[in-house]
Amino acid sequence: MKITEHIEKADGTLFSLEIIPPKKGDSIKNLFNQIDPLMEFKPPFIDVTYHREEYVYKERGNGLLEKRSIKKRPGTVGICAAIQNHYNVDAVPHIICGGFSKEETENALIDLNFLGIDNVLALRGDSIKSEQHFEPEPDGNAYASELVEQISNMNNGEYIDDELQNAIPTEFCIGVAGYPEKHFEAPNMDFDLGWLKKKVELGAEYIVTQMFYDNAVYFKFVEDCRSMGIDIPIIPGLKPISIKKHLTVLPKVFKIDVPKELEREVVKCADNAAVKELGIEWGIQQCRELIEKGVPVLHFYSMGKSDAIQRIAKEFF
Repeated sequence: MKITEHIEKADGTLFSLEIIPPKKGDSIKNLFNQIDPLMEFKPPFIDVTYHREEYVYKERGNGLLEKRSIKKRPGTVGICAAIQNHYNVDAVPHIICGGFSKEETENALIDLNFLGIDNVLALRGDSIKSEQHFEPEPDGNAYASELVEQISNMNNGEYIDDELQNAIPTEFCIGVAGYPEKHFEAPNMDFDLGWLKKKVELGAEYIVTQMFYDNAVYFKFVEDCRSMGIDIPIIPGLKPISIKKHLTVLPKVFKIDVPKELEREVVKCADNAAVKELGIEWGIQQCRELIEKGVPVLHFYSMGKSDAIQRIAKEFF
């Protein structure tokens, strides 16, 4: 079922989560162990991130360089199929621009369509460590908007090979990312919202936001989107703070702000156990207000941890 259909049929706010594929060589059972405690909240869908392949060059004894893959988290497509089979819930694979030509993207989408996966989250993706700036693959999509357009074209039966006869249209529900505090590469918020609107015009049907810790930021983002004519569902993304290091790591990695009040309380905590309790309480207060305002879904970034999310969700689901 499409994410938009889940939202339309829901009687109140839904619960969902995003998971990270296991590291290469790890068992999917460990992933299921993380998901199992959260299934009592009946998530209608689970997002699965994609980590693009990266390479290093190592010297060989003869003076030559050997190219080695250091891809650590493969398996997004397989994990999505496993989740749908194991839990009977919709899995939402992240589809990214980086590392794929348009033909490779098309082939991945064909595989997902054959597996009965109805939803995708279309993202540009991050640059790899060896790049100063994001570099698309040759004949690849450079922007998330281009990726949305390619998926929309397939939904209209338009494939790269325009000589295909009677090509069957796909029926993907396309989600995209939204940034309540602005994408870090955008010069200003209006510019960022303009690109978001373009993605909607090209076929995006729902938005999932970057994590935030100040609900006022989310509400302002929704208001600004609506004033620009963006009227699709906007799902808030959430992650409870659990260690003191998050005060510096989360802003650096995800380009977000931590409210002064939360920062002061985290600094006061004697240890990470106290930080975790604070993060849970902050998350509960965030969720309570968001639900009161009628958000369609509370979407949690689990990052391999489920216990804090479980305690927050127990208050509402």
